[in-house]
Amino acid sequence: MGNRLNSLMFKSTSAKTCMVIAGSFHPPMKVAVTGVADRIGRAIHLNLCQDHEFVGIDRTVSLATTHIGDIGDFEFLVNAFVAVDAVIHTAAYHVPHVGIIDDAEFIRTNVQGTQTVVRAMRACSVRKLVFASTTALYGYASENPDSAVWLNEQSEPVPKYIYHRSKLEAEAYLQSVSSKDLKVTILRVSRCFPESAPLMAAYRLHRGVDARDVAEGHRLALDMDKAYRMYILSGHTPFGLEDCDALKADAKGVLLEKCPSICMLFAERNWL
Repeated sequence: MGNRLNSLMFKSTSAKTCMVIAGSFHPPMKVAVTGVADRIGRAIHLNLCQDHEFVGIDRTVSLATTHIGDIGDFEFLVNAFVAVDAVIHTAAYHVPHVGIIDDAEFIRTNVQGTQTVVRAMRACSVRKLVFASTTALYGYASENPDSAVWLNEQSEPVPKYIYHRSKLEAEAYLQSVSSKDLKVTILRVSRCFPESAPLMAAYRLHRGVDARDVAEGHRLALDMDKAYRMYILSGHTPFGLEDCDALKADAKGVLLEKCPSICMLFAERNWL
């Protein structure tokens, strides 16, 4: 487990802002979510469906899919966005697709697909967009041979793969088109895909987040008071900036000092 904990940690610098957002109330809205058949899309659907009118967009049939089609299809999106108040855009290719599909397909879906979503929103006068991005795009910036790396919204991404580059390009495009008439919130989401319990638990200590919390973050982001915002969305970590050097040298020792009860639970499961 130590090798998994000595690399990097994510910390949002916007905790105070997030608490203010969390205290707000959303009147019922009509919200369209792209990529609704995937893990995050499904979680967002469960979070929103009881209080808001929901439009689920995906190429795959699912319980949450109301419109089956591709985000590259402008006319399809215009039809789906009729009378919509906000769009949550999660549809994308991800890291597991690297090396399996062509780089051009990453650009077509992750970048050009995002541009088509915006075009369709403008055609339908939809004025709020929440974009699901990723902390993975920090790439090489997370690597340091001498210390764990502390990353926040001010850290400069150094992408490794086409997935990272495509997400960063989509982010840059969205920032460039954001305005009072198209308010954009970007959420760089930490690791939350399905994996073995020991690995998931280890990542949750420094760069992981539960899908239900991701969904809640997207719901809260629908309350927009600025033309453009970008936040890291990650779980709470017991570590601080002052722990970076020690984590690289002796992650297990830092864990025993900071959270002995978690170490006990890990030991009971032979996860240490």
